[in-house]
Amino acid sequence: MNIHEHQAKALLADYGVNVAKGHAAFSVDDAVRAAEALGGPVYVVKAQIHAGGRGKAGGVKVVKSIDEVRSEAEKMLGMTLVTHQTGPEGKEVQRLYIEDGCNIARELYLSLLVDRTSSQVTVIASTEGGMDIEEVAAATPEKILTLSIDPATGMMPHHIRRICTQLELTGATAKKATSFLRGIFRAFCEKDAAMIEINPLVVTGDDDLMALDAKIGFDDNALYRHPDILELRDLSEEDPAEVRASEFDLNYIKLDGDIGCMVNGAGLAMATMDIIKLEGGEPANFLDVGGSATKERVTEAFKIILSDDNVKGILVNIFGGIMRCDIIAEGVVSAARDLGLTKPLVVRLEGTNVEEGKAIMANSGLSIIAADNLADAAHKIVAAVKGA
Repeated sequence: MNIHEHQAKALLADYGVNVAKGHAAFSVDDAVRAAEALGGPVYVVKAQIHAGGRGKAGGVKVVKSIDEVRSEAEKMLGMTLVTHQTGPEGKEVQRLYIEDGCNIARELYLSLLVDRTSSQVTVIASTEGGMDIEEVAAATPEKILTLSIDPATGMMPHHIRRICTQLELTGATAKKATSFLRGIFRAFCEKDAAMIEINPLVVTGDDDLMALDAKIGFDDNALYRHPDILELRDLSEEDPAEVRASEFDLNYIKLDGDIGCMVNGAGLAMATMDIIKLEGGEPANFLDVGGSATKERVTEAFKIILSDDNVKGILVNIFGGIMRCDIIAEGVVSAARDLGLTKPLVVRLEGTNVEEGKAIMANSGLSIIAADNLADAAHKIVAAVKGA
C-alpha cells in the first residue's frame, strides 16, 4: 500500500525527520488557506498522486504569492497528470500539498528497501538527487552506495559514516545526519514499510538536512498491525478491480494482455504467465485465488477478470493441495453459467480430488476446454484466443 507525500512527511516527522512545513488541500480555497497559514514568501504547490515524475509533468510549481497559489491550484485540481510512472492514461489530481519554499544548496538521493535475498534492509544513497535512480545506476554506478543493514542490530555508527561519506556530508550537516538517518530507519522498521524513498534529500543553505519529497510503500501483509496506516489508504489512486479483489482476499494485478489468468499460488501464477508468453500470448492479469478459495470467491474472480474489456479468453490453472479441485470446478462452472461466459475457457486441474473436478466440468454442458498439463493449457488458450 502506498500513501501520499503529505502523509509520508507527517509520518516521518513523528520520527524526528526534518521536513518542510505544509498542508494538504482538497480545494482551491483549502490551498489558499494553507498558503496563508504558512506565511511565505515562497510556496510550492504539489499535485498529490501515487506516482513519481510529477515535476517534469507540471505537477510541482514554485510560486511567490497567494494569487499564484490560487492560480496553480485551479490548474492542477482535476487535471490528469501523465508521468513515466502513471502510464499514458495518467492520474487525476484530487488533492494538493502546499508547502514552504526551501533554500536548496544540494540535492541528494536516499532510499530504504527490503532485500529479500539477505533478509536485511538495503539503503541506497547517491549524490545524484532529483534524478531517476535507474538512470544514475546505468550511467554512473560508482555514484551509488548500496548498504545492507540487519534489522536486528539497527543502524550503527559505521553505517551512518559510510552514508555520510557517500553523500559527501561533513561538519554540522554530518552531525545532523545521525538523527535524520536513524529516524528514517526506525520508521521503516516499526511501520513495516516496504520502501521509503527521499528524492530529493536536500542540504539547505544553512547546512541542515531536509526530506524535500517522500514516498512510502507498506507491506500489505503487515497492515493488520497498523490500523492507523490503513486509514491513510486512498482508494481513488488504485485500480478499481484491484480494490474489489482485495475485498475478497484475491491477489489481483491488471496487466496489458488479453488472456485472463486464475491460478492458486503466486509461484504457479508467475509460471503460468511465463508459459503463456512462451506460447506467444500475453497475460491480462496476475490473479492468485489462494489456498482456501470458495465457490463464491472463484465466481468473484471471474467477474474481476471479465471486467477487463481486453480479455479474450481465460486460463484456469489449479494445483489442488489444500484447495480441492472439485471446489474449483464447481466455482468455474457456476461462474461460467451465471456470467453467460462466451469467451474461450481453458482449465487445467491437478491434485486433490482432480477426477471429481474433471467430472464436474465434463458433465456441466459448458464449452470448457480441458488441458492435461500447463504446457497444454497455455497452447490451447493462446490458440483459442488467436483463433477467436
